Amino acid sequence: MSDAIKHECGISIIRLLKPLEYYKEKYDTAFYGVNKMYLMMEKQHNRGQDGAGFASIKLDMNAGERYMSRVRSNTQQPIQDIFAQINDRINTTLKEHPEYVDDVALQKKNIPYIGELLLGHVRYGTFGKNSIENVHPFIRQNNWMHRNLIIAGNFNMTNVNELFDNLVQLGQHPKEMADTVTVMEKIGHFLDDAVAKLYKQIKKEGFTKQEASPIIANRLKVSKILRRAAKNFDGGYAIAGLLGHGDSFVLRDPAGIRPAYFYRDDEVVVVASERPAIQTVFNVPYEDVKELDPGHAIIIKKDGNSAIKRILEPTERKACSFERIYFSRGSDKEIYQERKELGKLIFPQILSAISNDLKNTVFSYIPNTAETSFFGMVKEAQNYLNKKKEEQILSIGSKITRDQLHEILDVRPRIEKVAIKDAKLRTFITQDSSRDDLVAHIYDISYGSVNVGDNLVIIDDSIVRGTTLNKSILRILDRLSPKKIIVVSSAPQIRYPDCYGIDMAKLDDFIAFRAALALHKDNGTMAIVDVIYANCLKQINSNPKDVINYVKEFYAPFTADEISVKIGQLLSPVDIKAEVQIIYQTIEHLHQACPKNLGDWYFTGNYPTAGGNRVVNRAFINFYEGKNERAY
Repeated sequence: MSDAIKHECGISIIRLLKPLEYYKEKYDTAFYGVNKMYLMMEKQHNRGQDGAGFASIKLDMNAGERYMSRVRSNTQQPIQDIFAQINDRINTTLKEHPEYVDDVALQKKNIPYIGELLLGHVRYGTFGKNSIENVHPFIRQNNWMHRNLIIAGNFNMTNVNELFDNLVQLGQHPKEMADTVTVMEKIGHFLDDAVAKLYKQIKKEGFTKQEASPIIANRLKVSKILRRAAKNFDGGYAIAGLLGHGDSFVLRDPAGIRPAYFYRDDEVVVVASERPAIQTVFNVPYEDVKELDPGHAIIIKKDGNSAIKRILEPTERKACSFERIYFSRGSDKEIYQERKELGKLIFPQILSAISNDLKNTVFSYIPNTAETSFFGMVKEAQNYLNKKKEEQILSIGSKITRDQLHEILDVRPRIEKVAIKDAKLRTFITQDSSRDDLVAHIYDISYGSVNVGDNLVIIDDSIVRGTTLNKSILRILDRLSPKKIIVVSSAPQIRYPDCYGIDMAKLDDFIAFRAALALHKDNGTMAIVDVIYANCLKQINSNPKDVINYVKEFYAPFTADEISVKIGQLLSPVDIKAEVQIIYQTIEHLHQACPKNLGDWYFTGNYPTAGGNRVVNRAFINFYEGKNERAY
């Protein structure tokens, strides 16, 4: 993606089902779980750059012995930093105590981070918050083992204010109005309540206070706690949690917006945001890694038994299509095919844009996430040419000469690596004042890859702001002197904010919104902006379930093609010589390519939860009033 947007967080839980001695004997290390978690986090590194965290719990430790550990980092290479700290601690301890080397029991007792239950998290800091305090996992500590709660997640809640008020009404005094804190405290409240009720019940049965603890661990119903806590959650989420005594869970939202997959055998239960991470790290077949159903939680009890429980009633499935287009690794079997299909389905529009002139057209892509859709686009170009060649040969028949045959067969799609990303910097982590100069140097070109007067087709996975296209890519491509530059987006036009995880919160950040605004100005229809603003204001205090997305009316007067034409005009540098055309994927073809992930609210405005409509209207109010702030 040329205009990089902030990725989704990634989670992973590993529960070792055997004693640590088992892994020492079979895999020659008691650090098997730690090693696997390092790999799980690295394999999901594409989901997070700004921070990472790791937590572990040791089972069946004696009072006074440390059983929970956590380490977090917000350095430039956070995963490496975390495991460098862990390795340093392990190696130092083993060096100081050589008697621990072959004694797993002593290792478990005296070395932190070794445990049967592990939680990893990689994140992008949203809205500029990248301090260590904002890095997951979060810990809610208590002297009662059962009341200790460690939380990490891939989520955003649209109703943080409501959840915060719920906590205040319960008598709590939350330290911060942030979704992670409110989610943790909400779960923590009902965890406390469940433990307290069990404690009273067990005392009535004649057990001592000390005897009560293991009984509480056995009887605690995590599913009931999650049902009570998640009742009012509005957002997209995959929330992972560890309880101090050894229970754990991952809860997925009812619309399946955020992804979650799991695998279990007799050695391990593992849950993660991406299927290929589990496949690769544990060397298991695609079919053995299952998707966690929306509205469900996988709950792993302290005794190692795991079960899938329905927590919330599933709604219409709206799994995020951006996961397929961009966020998730393309090594997933389904995602790889879907991205190729996106490239294939957009080819007819490309063919029209170049007037069927494949002979004088060069095809390329913007590195690196658009590469797979590029393969699909080129394959369809090859299929088109093969049909044309067949028609030509059959029309000539047996009279065809060798030279004629070679002339026909020699025509093939011209494929070049035109754009090169030669600077490892992220435009969105810089201050606006220095952005333009940095953007201009992110990409370079392969000189001589395009002939003067050729058409140049270059595919990207999506076009969000268009900043990099305008400031860098189009200017650089123009140096090759093509007649026409066609920039192809394998995703449709991004028109609306995402409030479920992706950091796309402001309407006027989107080039599609700016293009529609320009069309209103051109057509003298700016009065509609005032009407939409007034309608949004009327609903500001309404019940979220009654709120309508009025921002759809902003785009309604124009076709997608009209907006695309205006986008091309807005993104073309004033001094560019080549003609520029922007082509976007259609919504229909997106759904055809990604039939299981129909979440498309950033393209269509069809939000899967009530809070989404409230957020988009708030975003329009912010735009109208000139407020540069988040809408949720």
